[in-house]
Amino acid sequence: MSYYLALNGTQVKAPASLEVVIQDIVSKSSRDANGLLHRDRVAVKRKLTAKWGYLTVSQCSTILSAISSQFFTATYMDPQEGSLVTKTFYTGDRTMPFYTFNTDLSKYVWQNLSADFIEQ
Repeated sequence: MSYYLALNGTQVKAPASLEVVIQDIVSKSSRDANGLLHRDRVAVKRKLTAKWGYLTVSQCSTILSAISSQFFTATYMDPQEGSLVTKTFYTGDRTMPFYTFNTDLSKYVWQNLSADFIEQ
């Protein structure tokens, strides 16, 4: 299955997989004498894990350039919203194993680029 993904307004090659994590941001939590949990949820944020298959030099460069800023926008299908949404993210480590060397750089060169996008 392929997914729609746009980074900073530019549609990029659809990732082979896109995982959406919905995270509760809690400032404090505690349990009372009865063992009931009390927590102060201050926000709900998304974390996306995108993984691509084979990429050309150009495709890989486009994706990495789009997420190189301190913050960037991503448009994706949000499972809770049930529609395309655009949110601001930052990225963690980017991993891209080398696939093959091709002197004309027109064939697939990179494989399995993966990155986490964490909502600001």
